[in-house]
Amino acid sequence: MQTTTEEESIDLRRLLAIAWDRKKVTGGIIAGCTILAIIVAFLLPKQYESTTLVQVRGSQSAMGAASALAALSGGASDQTMNYIELMKSRYVLDPIIDDMSWWKENDKGELEKPKAEDFAKKFLTIENTKKTNLITVKAKGYTPEEAQYISQSVVDNFLTLQTSMNNETQSLLLKFLNERIDAAREEAEEARTKFAEFQKEHKVYSPTDQAKAIVSQTEAWDKAIGNMDVQQQAAQAQLAAVQAQIGDQESRSDAYQINDNENVQKLRSSIVGKQVELVGLRQKYTDNHPSVIAAERELEKLQQSLKQEVDAIVGSHTATMNPMHAKLVEQQVEGEVGIETAKASRAALEKHKEEKEKELGDFPQDAMDYANLQNEATMKQGVYTNLVQQSEAARIKQAMESMDIQIVDPADLPHEDKPAAPKKKLIAAVGMAIGCLIAFGYSLVLYKRETN
Repeated sequence: MQTTTEEESIDLRRLLAIAWDRKKVTGGIIAGCTILAIIVAFLLPKQYESTTLVQVRGSQSAMGAASALAALSGGASDQTMNYIELMKSRYVLDPIIDDMSWWKENDKGELEKPKAEDFAKKFLTIENTKKTNLITVKAKGYTPEEAQYISQSVVDNFLTLQTSMNNETQSLLLKFLNERIDAAREEAEEARTKFAEFQKEHKVYSPTDQAKAIVSQTEAWDKAIGNMDVQQQAAQAQLAAVQAQIGDQESRSDAYQINDNENVQKLRSSIVGKQVELVGLRQKYTDNHPSVIAAERELEKLQQSLKQEVDAIVGSHTATMNPMHAKLVEQQVEGEVGIETAKASRAALEKHKEEKEKELGDFPQDAMDYANLQNEATMKQGVYTNLVQQSEAARIKQAMESMDIQIVDPADLPHEDKPAAPKKKLIAAVGMAIGCLIAFGYSLVLYKRETN
């Protein structure tokens, strides 16, 4: 082993000696590669880099448990990643490409503009700072002004796209909500008319003690049923608005087997059960009672869990979709699941109300009719009022979500004497390293010839 090591040591010294003996050639190779790299570095066109920093504001869909979990794990939220992908879309980049003067000439001699995908790879770096809701848009250009223009235009065009998408969705939602508001107004007026006619016909204008007892027993059930009607109609309006945009009836919940999913079924059953339990508690206590407040919180957690479960199922099928289309599909399936949950809850509440009315069977029919008509009129009026509130909330949301992205630092103007590329020192170092490798290879060839 010692002899072998000595031979290897002698061989290495011999190789270095050969390289030194031919130092003019090896030195010339290294110097030539370095000079060539420097020449290339000076010949390459200068590129400048401009940076824009934007902040993603938390909306109701952005800062849920999934986003918080992503942040804790060091990743970006789904909404932030969607925004990054949308910034690379044709809608955002095509207007910028159209304004650029460096289109390529194809085989036919015609000017051909770059594709948005190729443009983004070559001139854009859009990144999310981990554990934050900040997005950095870095753009390269052949002049400082060009780099600044691209960086700023990406953000401006995206803001236009975001505002347009939100306005379109909310405008459609408002349209369908207004249609349901008109229908709910007519139903409320019809219920009030029936109640008034009953009072006039039976000459009863103030409830008897019996009627008051019935009303107090069934009022909570009627109110809960009315709330389910509101939830169902609001979900139908949301679904109709999304379907009007997506135009893809193949993306229904049955395509993802949502209704057959065991976790979804359990969560939906738990929500229905909690709705019934909550009505029972409201019959005994006020809305400020700890038991009612605790039940409401549990119901909210169950509803949030159902949304997360649905989003996870849909997300596993839409990972390869365009982010904008994937989000619409997600909202569509959420709407369908919301409708089915509201229907199931309403059916359970109706069943318990009927059981309660059977218990009140000893009351006179007039008292029962009076209480039912009064509750129906109150419920219909409540549905109408709640739908109006939903419409107002949609208008506020439309205004707020158009400002979902905020520019923190506008695009900077790079200094003329400080281009981002080419990096001359790095290119020269790479050239020298390549020269050293070629010189080593040359010396190795001479060494093998000598030993052979």
